[in-house]
Amino acid sequence: MTDQTFQSIQTESAASVLTITLNKPPLNIIDISMIEEICAALRQAEADAGIGIILFRGAGPKGFSAGVSVQDHTPERVGELIPKFDDIFRLLARTNTITMAGVHGFCLGGGFELAAMCDLVVATENATFGQPEIKLGQLAPVGVILLPHLVGYRKAAELVFTGATIGARQAEALGLVNQVVPNDQLQQAIQNLLGQLSAQSRAILRHTKSFLRRASGLEFVQLLRESEELFFNSVARTADSKEGIYAFLEKRPPRWTHA
Repeated sequence: MTDQTFQSIQTESAASVLTITLNKPPLNIIDISMIEEICAALRQAEADAGIGIILFRGAGPKGFSAGVSVQDHTPERVGELIPKFDDIFRLLARTNTITMAGVHGFCLGGGFELAAMCDLVVATENATFGQPEIKLGQLAPVGVILLPHLVGYRKAAELVFTGATIGARQAEALGLVNQVVPNDQLQQAIQNLLGQLSAQSRAILRHTKSFLRRASGLEFVQLLRESEELFFNSVARTADSKEGIYAFLEKRPPRWTHA
């Protein structure tokens, strides 16, 4: 795969590993332009038989990603945002390439969903995870699918109903993270795991992932379609959905009407 020059992400391929770095520090906000670039990188990786692992990272010292752009959630833009954002997850759901996230600092909202969608997650001790969408009067369209599958209904309900954040050790205990390492050892831990994976047959890894996904029983693409319909036909039509976004942008507490 030939490395491309992007504006919102950086890509680097070495051996069989493609690293996609979210490159809008300090928050690495995932906006529409970044989404389009992530999708382009994933499509290129899928067309390259030499890529066996896709690794997601976040640029800068503060965190992986604080989530999807609130500005892109306004009524004028959300109709473009949600289908494009969901395209990332449709691509990830269909690929048999092994995916990994290396997470440091904050990993929230859409950033949390991106990490949770990966096969493997390595996190630093200072990493925090959460789905704060409810605080903005929004639905977490991927989180409501993945979290019950990954952590069970009750813990998923707590996370999406409250918007609370959890630390790396709690995320590890829940099965959201494979490995937690000291803050200065993330790169070494990633390299160790990549070494173990790269020592295996890419063909066999692909077949294994394909069956593992089938065995999990998660009909992700169909559920994502239904989540989009719920978002546009119900959530986005509420007054509170609009109020949550504008309150955030205007830096004031939301005034819910519960309608």
